[in-house]
Amino acid sequence: MIRNLCILAISQEEKNKIGGSVELKVFSFTNKIGRITSHLELHKKDDLSQRDLRKIFGKRQRLLAYLSKKNKVRYKKLISNLSIRESKTR
Repeated sequence: MIRNLCILAISQEEKNKIGGSVELKVFSFTNKIGRITSHLELHKKDDLSQRDLRKIFGKRQRLLAYLSKKNKVRYKKLISNLSIRESKTR
């Protein structure tokens, strides 16, 4: 099942200003995950897409771990907006 993603309306100027922000990167990774997941529902044996999905999950997870250490408020706000489950801590 494809998760409903919130639509983030960002003008080109704002995108250039905050282009390197963790939130924007996590949002783009979440969109990629949704697209690859919908692709894999049709093409179950596409190993390359499964590998890409695992890589993007890992990248997003590392960014979320970084954000949770640096700014817990921004982290909580981001995972609630994107409806991502909170990661388990080790």
